Amino acid sequence: MQNNKKIFFTIFLIIFCNGLKAQDALKTQFNFAKTLYENEKYFDAITELKRLIFFDSSKTYFYEANKIIGDCYKMGGKFSEAILYYANSENAAISDSEIFDERINQIRVNILRRTTDRALMMLDSLSSDKRFLNKINCINYWKGWSYIFSDDWEKAANAFAKTDSSSKLVAFCKEVHSKKYSISFATLISHFIPGAGQIYAGHIWSGLLSLGWNVLWGYTSINAFIDNRIFDGIIVSDLLWLRFYIGNIQNAEKFSKEENLSITNSALHFLQFEYRGVKP
Repeated sequence: MQNNKKIFFTIFLIIFCNGLKAQDALKTQFNFAKTLYENEKYFDAITELKRLIFFDSSKTYFYEANKIIGDCYKMGGKFSEAILYYANSENAAISDSEIFDERINQIRVNILRRTTDRALMMLDSLSSDKRFLNKINCINYWKGWSYIFSDDWEKAANAFAKTDSSSKLVAFCKEVHSKKYSISFATLISHFIPGAGQIYAGHIWSGLLSLGWNVLWGYTSINAFIDNRIFDGIIVSDLLWLRFYIGNIQNAEKFSKEENLSITNSALHFLQFEYRGVKP
């Protein structure tokens, strides 16, 4: 009987020691992979972390390993893969705080890849979850960034205004919104005054030229009808006046879109390289 107890104790001790050694090995591998990530060796870090996950039967490192893999893929521009591993990390989370963090990570990637409808849907889900009532500032902050990447600067300003510390972003978004041209207004005024839409969009010379051509061919067409030169009037009206009239409307829309794109790109460039706050 005494011998059986000794044998049992010996086996237990061996198993326990092997378990400790296995945990030490996993910890060493995790720390090694983390060092690779910190040194921006993302591919090597992913390889080590995937190997760690495979051997981590107790799932001790599942949350952190999947999170870092998601970070690596995000840094490498592989956004779909990043979201997958952030979701895995969320599934392995053991606290509400960890769950929230991983959902925000998924939202930030959706913002970057411009799937803003998905990002906004996830943010709305978070705001309606009672567990995260104390996170409403953070939720509105990322809503603001979602609207920025969907080129809706007015809504972005309104979202940032609901946070405690985003006054600079509120002012910046309002400024960008005020600079942008109204495409509908540009095309509307072009119907009544040819060239006005182009002038409104900042293309003054093009607008004046368009106005001049419309006046010239309109005058020529009307004179042709007055002189009973019906055929000449139709030809001038259809082929020249109508061409310049429609072209002026199309150019007003085109120039407004081009100017708006330039304003948006300039704003995004500033946010990317000059803004010092938290970004997607």
